[in-house]
Amino acid sequence: MSGIKEIKGGVCAARGFKAAAAAGNIKYSGRDDVMLIVASKPCSAAGVFTTNRVAAAPVVFDREQIKGGVLQAILANSGCANACTGPDGLRDAELSAKATAGELGISPAHVAVASTGVIGRRLPVERLLAGMKTCAGALGRSPELSERCARAIMTTDTKPKEAAVEATVGGKKIRVGGICKGSGMIEPNMATMLGFITTDAAISPGMLRRALKSAIEVSFNRVVVDGDESTNDTVLVMASGEAHNETISRSGDDYRAFTEALARVGTSLAR
Repeated sequence: MSGIKEIKGGVCAARGFKAAAAAGNIKYSGRDDVMLIVASKPCSAAGVFTTNRVAAAPVVFDREQIKGGVLQAILANSGCANACTGPDGLRDAELSAKATAGELGISPAHVAVASTGVIGRRLPVERLLAGMKTCAGALGRSPELSERCARAIMTTDTKPKEAAVEATVGGKKIRVGGICKGSGMIEPNMATMLGFITTDAAISPGMLRRALKSAIEVSFNRVVVDGDESTNDTVLVMASGEAHNETISRSGDDYRAFTEALARVGTSLAR
């Protein structure tokens, strides 16, 4: 589709979203390693996850959370993957989501969590939640905050990864923006890393799920680094509807235009 324009702002480009990052001292001290993305209201949401037989606790948790097709917040950390941690790891993921919901005054059913970093170590939940509370008190909408979030999820990455575009859907200007991390353990059997995407387009959960799968096939699923598939691969997208286009609920020109914008962001992040 012609008319897609690259813009600044990453996950803060789309209307209806705020974000923040903080140092939780999860592995290293003094660097941002916790990030929070929050929507002003419950959003249509979709996700794709690792196909690895060994799935980290946040993946197991989010697979259930996303079944409702609605999210309002994403909490993520680096430094500890919360993978291969058994029932304790799953309880830690659930506790993190509930605490985030309580801090934000939203439904626990609308919070997703994600982790990346060292495998096999218990998540330091107290430090994570301290970082979350700092984020909750510093939420804002700016390119600088998006970049801090992108840096907060870095592990062996050499630079932060962000992208955002503006396009026309149903006669309305819509925005799609995202951040991701990934450097090693990349094999195209889903998403190959952590990725978080926001959009202000109005779209039903079912069509958003379909658009995300389509966009991933031409972006993240075409990246190979070392043939290793991570335990934590996750891509989540939230749609606020703040662009006020007619809700995309079926195939057609609007759906194709939105999917192309989503794929453009995915491709930029993948590259």
